[in-house]
This record gives sequence, structure tokens and C-alpha cells, in this order.
Amino acid sequence: MKRASVTVQTQHSAQAARYPQAKARFHARGCWPLPLGAVLLLAACHKAPAPPPTPTVEVTVLQVEPHDTPVDFEFTAQTQSSREVEIRARVDGFLDKRVYTEGALVHTGQVLFQMDPKPFNAALQTAKGQLAQQQARLYVSKANLARVIPLTRQNALSQKDLDDATGNEKEAEAAVIAAQGQVETAQLNLGYTTIKSPLTGLSSFARQQDGSYVTAAGSSLLTYVYQLDPMWVNFSISENELLSYRDQIVRKLLIFPPSKDFEVSVILADGTVYPEHGHVDFTNPAFSTQTGTFLVRAAFANPTGSLRPGQFVRARVAGAIRPNAILVPQRAVLQGAKSHFVWVVDSDAKAHQRVVETGEWHGDDWFITDGLHAGDRVVVDGAIRVAADTPLKITGATAPASDASPAAAASAPPLVAHAPNASAQQ
Repeated sequence: MKRASVTVQTQHSAQAARYPQAKARFHARGCWPLPLGAVLLLAACHKAPAPPPTPTVEVTVLQVEPHDTPVDFEFTAQTQSSREVEIRARVDGFLDKRVYTEGALVHTGQVLFQMDPKPFNAALQTAKGQLAQQQARLYVSKANLARVIPLTRQNALSQKDLDDATGNEKEAEAAVIAAQGQVETAQLNLGYTTIKSPLTGLSSFARQQDGSYVTAAGSSLLTYVYQLDPMWVNFSISENELLSYRDQIVRKLLIFPPSKDFEVSVILADGTVYPEHGHVDFTNPAFSTQTGTFLVRAAFANPTGSLRPGQFVRARVAGAIRPNAILVPQRAVLQGAKSHFVWVVDSDAKAHQRVVETGEWHGDDWFITDGLHAGDRVVVDGAIRVAADTPLKITGATAPASDASPAAAASAPPLVAHAPNASAQQ
């Protein structure tokens, strides 16, 4: 054993002599070279450092509170004049001139076109002349009958003579009536040469120019006049939507107003809301065989004429209520591999994943039809950073959806189509 120890020390001394810098470094650190076994023993006794603690995620939460929520339905709609009248020629003739200004507002009885009246004046004079002839004939017949009656009583004339005189008098009376009808017809035709507006409304451009020959039986359309007040707004409900509403009503998820007295508002193309409100005044009793949709019409007062026929607008139908509805901000709902889910916070401030069934949008919120209950605390801000069963630091509470401003609810997208989910993919 002594010999072996001396050999090891001699080898160490030789190495130190050979590498003076290494010897100085070992002296400076107070360490000496150790045998290989001692090095392995020290390495085995050394413990790995503990992993750093998981950082706490800061979140805001919302406590679920079911409440009755008014809902609006939005549909693409188009305005239509409540009276759209075609102005046509009612007699054949030449068009003398257009009297009105194209595109201007015209009033009831205002002259729009003037046709050449001379042929119709001549026809009226002819009819009056024929009437005068028949009236003269009637005068003679009556006078003749007055003479025949006493002579017949005196047996100076036969009964046949009396019958002939009576028949001539009746025939003359009928001829006078027919002639009077001809005069009235000629007067009507003359009056039709002056074409007037039957209502107050907005005029269209002239389809026929001055000097054109127009006919009553042909394509004699002259122009249109559109009544602006009231204005109709037409929109359609698909068969699937209507069946869905009926099913939700049966399941007590949706309540319509009494007598289905919905209030309708119009959103114009620039996003502004038309100040007047309308009401549904007609629903088509049958579905369209071409589109499979159900036509609904609302009437709006339009005193200033700001609504024009043919405008594409959004019709917002208000009056329905979702009883005991649960609303959650859209940013709290995440999209998983197969379904939507939210993070629910337990009493220990730990998050658990909860699968939910989503309905339609309501402003910046989402209706939850299944998966949440009253009193549940749902992570709103920071949900994308949450992991299951990890402690959370709750920094604040989000106001319930029922406290959201009406303006937010008014900007709700249409219920007929869900918008894409903006939450993260799990």
C-alpha cells in the first residue's frame, strides 16, 4: 500500500512540475487533484436545480347571470313605393309635348303630357251633331204620337197606326240615349289627350318623346310616378329560419311580442339609422317557389322623401325576447378541435375547460344555449393564455352583458348567419 501511495504522489508531483500553471490554479482555488473515483462520487452527490415556478396568469372574469334579453333580427331589405303607377296613353294619337320636369315631385292632377286634341275635338262635334239629329227625330215622333192617340179613340185610325206611332217614339228615345253616349265618349277621349298624374309622388323620365305616335293598346308607357309617403320595406325570411324560430318558441328559448307587433327600423347603406320606425303590415301567406323564402313587408312614414324606391337597406326587427338568456363576451369563447369552450374558474382560482353550445351574436356578446349555469365564473381577458388546473390571478371582473350599452347591442350582426369565431384554436 505504501508503495502504491508513493507512486500516485510521485505521478501528481510530476504532473505539477510539468504544468506549473495548473498547479498554481489549483493552489489558488484551494483544491488539489482528486482520484477519479472521488470525482465520480462528488458528481453523484450533487442535486439538479429545481424548475422555476409556473408564472401566474392574470385574467378578468365574468360571473354568469341569466336574464331576459331583448333580441333584434336583421335582414337584407329593399325599399318599394307604396304606389308605383304606370302613366300610359289611353287613346291613340300624337304626343304634342311633355309638360312636367323629369325626376321632379308631381302632385295629384298635375299635367304630365299633352296629346294633339284636334282629331278628338272633331269627333266630339260629330257626336254632338248626331245627338241633335236624334233629338229632332224624337220631337217628331212625340208630336206624331200625340196626334194619333185622339184619332184612334175616335176610330179614325186603326190600332196598328197607334202601335207604329208609339214604337217610333220609343225608338227615337233610344237613339237619343245612344247619341248622348257617343258625345260622352268623345268628351272622355278629348279629356284623355291631357295626361295628368293620379297621385303625388316622384316622377321618372319620359319613355316617349314629343311627336311620337302612341296607342292605347300598344307599348304606350309614358313614365312612372312613385308615391314616397308611406314607403314599403320588403325583406324575406328563409324556411330554415322560420322553422328555427318556431322550434325556439316551443322550447321557451324565444318569445315573440303579442300579436307579433314587431317594430322595424332601417339601417341605410352608410350605417346611419333612419329616424322613423315602421311596423309589419303584411306577410305573404305562401313561400316563394323560386327562392324558398317568406316575404314580409313593413310600412314607414317618409314625410321628407329621404327614402327612395329600390334602395338596399338593413331591416332590424325588434320586439322578441330571449328569457333567462346567458350572454358571454365573444373573446371569452375559444374554438377547440371539435367544439367551442370557455375557461371556468373554481373556488381555488384554478381554470377548468367547459364545452359550451353557442347561439347567435348579440352586439359584442354571444348567446350560450348550453354548458353554463348561473353563478359560473368565466375567464374573459387572458383566456388564450390559460392552461387547465393552473392557478390564476384575477385582476378584475367584467361587467355583465346586461349592462352593455344599447349602442353595442344595436350593432349586432344578423341572426341569420353566425360570424366567424375570433378566438384561438386549441
